[in-house]
Amino acid sequence: MKSWIESANTGETDFPVQNLPYGVFSRADEAPRCAVAIGDQVLDLAALEAAGLLSVGASEPVFDRPALNAFMALGLGAWDMARIQLTNLLADGDDPALKDDADLGARALVPMADATMHLPFEVSGYTDFYSGRQHAYNVGVMFRGPENALPPNWLHIPIAYNGRASTVVVSGTDIRRPLGQMKPHGEDAPIFGPSRRLDIELEMGMVVGSPNAMGEPVTVDEADAMIFGFVLLNDWSARDIQAWEYQPLGPFQAKAFATSISPWVVTAAALAPFRTSTPEREHELFPYLRETGPMLYDIELEITMQPEGAAKATTISRTNYKNMYYSPAQQLTHHAIGGCAMNTGDLLGSGTISGPEKDQYGSLLELTWGGKEPLALEGGETRKFIENGDRLTLKGWAQGDGHRIGFGECTGTILPSPEQKDW
Repeated sequence: MKSWIESANTGETDFPVQNLPYGVFSRADEAPRCAVAIGDQVLDLAALEAAGLLSVGASEPVFDRPALNAFMALGLGAWDMARIQLTNLLADGDDPALKDDADLGARALVPMADATMHLPFEVSGYTDFYSGRQHAYNVGVMFRGPENALPPNWLHIPIAYNGRASTVVVSGTDIRRPLGQMKPHGEDAPIFGPSRRLDIELEMGMVVGSPNAMGEPVTVDEADAMIFGFVLLNDWSARDIQAWEYQPLGPFQAKAFATSISPWVVTAAALAPFRTSTPEREHELFPYLRETGPMLYDIELEITMQPEGAAKATTISRTNYKNMYYSPAQQLTHHAIGGCAMNTGDLLGSGTISGPEKDQYGSLLELTWGGKEPLALEGGETRKFIENGDRLTLKGWAQGDGHRIGFGECTGTILPSPEQKDW
């Protein structure tokens, strides 16, 4: 399938007509509103809705808003309806209503270079999982030794902690190095100051569209149908702050300062051809966690790092989402099993995605093995952890036949820590 928008037909674009991911954009002096990406263009959905070319059965407009939540809350039927209508409008040779309307096309199609992207949805809540087995094993080996690498519950349940929705930001937002307490190795007492071991975590973020009621668990199949789509997610982590604070209740300030996501939400429908199965289980899962079919995804991922002033970025890792031990539907099912209400706009991080080889690890903690094996970058610089001015970029795509379903980029540049007050 091709689009009449030529830039959507190159094999290198992240946004062919088979994708149509959702986001929120604005231009100068205009209010943010919902859009889809097609080739190198942003398609204004509010303009299509106002022109009568896009209708998802809602009683009032849902795309003239600064977030996707109203549309996502309509559920799977509305999502499918929108996808069919948009595909027909953008595919070559189908519905010519947009293609032949030069005035509407001039208003509704905006070059990406002219668009400012915003957080695509209002984040109702944020939960970060720990579902990458290689990552969990690597971290366990570093801190507990190989014989106790995985916690005893890890092969039975998807482990997670509740993070901060308030500091989830869109790609391109600069991140300030966090302040906090940490206890350097060999010291008797903690110190206070900027984190010295700042890190990234390469993750996928699952976006909940349909909610469930408090006290009502969901099946894995029901959870799968609740998922609107996925984003790239970087769960920035201050490893030294984390090491001092995490016992007995887990991460807190080490993770709360920032989480970056890509501006485009790639729908579960667009990723459906790339479903794959989770790995064989060493311990049989309880029935509520057993999948009825492939519910994980084959998505290529990579991380690049570019120091301030460097001529080019260095690719420091390449891995794949299919390395996860638990699928997004299993994570969502377990989240709700005790009666937790999941809301439209909830964001669930997959956990750090690491493959079996060292160049497939999803964090600097692993790539440098706790700072003992510095990374060599283009231009001769080395890194143990992130330094001020470094720009980190996540990329991801599912590779199809002659096209790919991509997420764009998830980027962030580290700024110096805030000026310390006279505490």
